[in-house]
Amino acid sequence: MRFIATADWQLGMTAHYLGDEARPRFAQARVDAIRSIGRVAAEHGAELVLVCGDVFESNQLDRAVVARAFDALRDVPVPVWLLPGNHDPLDAASIYRSREFLDGCPEHVHVLDTPGVHQVADGVEIVAAPWFSKAPLSDLVADALDGVEPSAAGGVVRIVAGHGTVLGIDRNDPAGISEDALGAAIASGRAQFAVLGDRHSTTEVAERIWYPGAPEVTSRRETDPGNVLVVDVDHDEVAVQRVGIGTWSYLHHEAELTGEADVDDLERWLAERPAKHRTAVWLSLTGVLSIGEKARLDTVLDASRDLFALIDLWERHSDLVVTPAEGEFGDLGLTGFARDAVDELTSRLEGDDAQAARDALGLLYRFSHGGAA
Repeated sequence: MRFIATADWQLGMTAHYLGDEARPRFAQARVDAIRSIGRVAAEHGAELVLVCGDVFESNQLDRAVVARAFDALRDVPVPVWLLPGNHDPLDAASIYRSREFLDGCPEHVHVLDTPGVHQVADGVEIVAAPWFSKAPLSDLVADALDGVEPSAAGGVVRIVAGHGTVLGIDRNDPAGISEDALGAAIASGRAQFAVLGDRHSTTEVAERIWYPGAPEVTSRRETDPGNVLVVDVDHDEVAVQRVGIGTWSYLHHEAELTGEADVDDLERWLAERPAKHRTAVWLSLTGVLSIGEKARLDTVLDASRDLFALIDLWERHSDLVVTPAEGEFGDLGLTGFARDAVDELTSRLEGDDAQAARDALGLLYRFSHGGAA
């Protein structure tokens, strides 16, 4: 059988680091991803869509987030099965038990709200491991598989739906998923494939154990987000195809700047990025620039901030030294208070106020050039 594997939609994610203008676009992209998943399902003839946890960013969301999600889900042409994860567990405040969810949920959308085996189609079962709290104390996938017997050869195809970290991949915790135990369950015929959520980068843990990753990027540390999986699985064979649907990009760019030519190169790199309104860039800048060169860099970054979803100078990973070049301010013909300010700020370039002094000199330089370096 063929199905779409996905996870970590994080609907309602706030992305606090984005500006007020970009944040609504980011939120809408997560809803638009649902419709893209529906198109992939239709194009590939999938029987169902399985979403393995963190469908919603939390259990406390504006009702409009749920309404927009349902509107998008109505465009998905096949049944959709949702697994509660650590962000949206089935606790007392669960979004899946809210009046907004129960009244508005489309008929073809189902919540895997009990552990164990669920029949989802003729000859297809899902072994579900939903979360009931944010801090479970056992391997929920192993618990869900406990007591599940192997299916007859050529009979029912079983898919494990889990959420959480595989022990040894990211971090260890009491709810960590044992790869050995899950692999043994698949090898013995108790299941034929496992889909896991929580890791936002598409990852093959083993031949029949996969993280599909988040359909839209959520962090600059993710290595391969923006995908869903088209999975063909039976008792004998499995085939997995990554299909990219993400529209946002998070980039970390490192550059050493030692003069105006390097600033030009950075400007060129930024100009060449596609879909700037859906791109967030974290810059790690090192090197030595004069006040004038730093002023030009600031002009480039200010112009880029008008185009990109985010341009951020990652201070913790940057070491950019700014020092006045010989005669740099003398050529501007500054006199009086302006000249005194330059002298005062220059004297502070080696003290505790060095960063503030460099920024102030840069602004003074730009203002002296009519606002542009």
